[in-house]
Amino acid sequence: MQWTDQAAAFADSYAHLCAHTAPDLLDTARVTAGVRVLDVGTGTGTVAALAVDRGARVAAVDAEPSMVEFTRSRLPAAEVRAGRLPELPYGDGSFDAVVANFVINHVTDPARAVAELARLAAPGGRVALTIWPRPAPPLQQLWNDVLDAVGLPPAPPTVPAELNFPRTAEGVSQLLDRAGLTEIDGRVVTWSHRTDLESWWIGPVSGMGALGEALTGRDAATVAAARREYERLAAPYIAADGALALPTAALLAYGVR
Repeated sequence: MQWTDQAAAFADSYAHLCAHTAPDLLDTARVTAGVRVLDVGTGTGTVAALAVDRGARVAAVDAEPSMVEFTRSRLPAAEVRAGRLPELPYGDGSFDAVVANFVINHVTDPARAVAELARLAAPGGRVALTIWPRPAPPLQQLWNDVLDAVGLPPAPPTVPAELNFPRTAEGVSQLLDRAGLTEIDGRVVTWSHRTDLESWWIGPVSGMGALGEALTGRDAATVAAARREYERLAAPYIAADGALALPTAALLAYGVR
């Protein structure tokens, strides 16, 4: 599994990208002081930490043990538990808000997963989530282009075709509607993720993401070729100050229980 024991590598790489939407996600879910909130797929606890800072009553779950331990150590004020969608260890209506930051991208049955988020929200509570859109923005497309340049096959799809959904604002809204939520709304969030060549390479060289999964178990020559193509394809995104500035986007949607 590409995320197994990867909490530290994730914290140094992709967590910084995913952090961009955290404030908007909590604002959309109306997470303020005293609100009972569940952060599903907490990873290294970025969203949960921000919710704690707001004075919310925070619970967080993740399927990967290293993420649970990382976040538990980071956030003693939060209740951090192991949990995997679509069956989480809480009763119906346990939370005023349920948030999932880039988690639905990784489940095999998105409709069941969103229905579980809805189950956990109290009447009148909000469910808010983010996903990566398709077609892929330049940041995500970069890894696909590296795969093509090296001649590696793409990673197999996470979701069976019969369970998949359009990765658009309308497609996410339909998932929320099927889960019985109301007052549904969604929008596209765009930004430029600033990092550097070395930091952004931590993800794939650690086996994470589409490129990382494709490189796992490959010989050193293949990994070196992928690195060369990565540097070549990333060159147009090097800013004047030397930073790597990658345009990207996310879908942010919510509904009311």
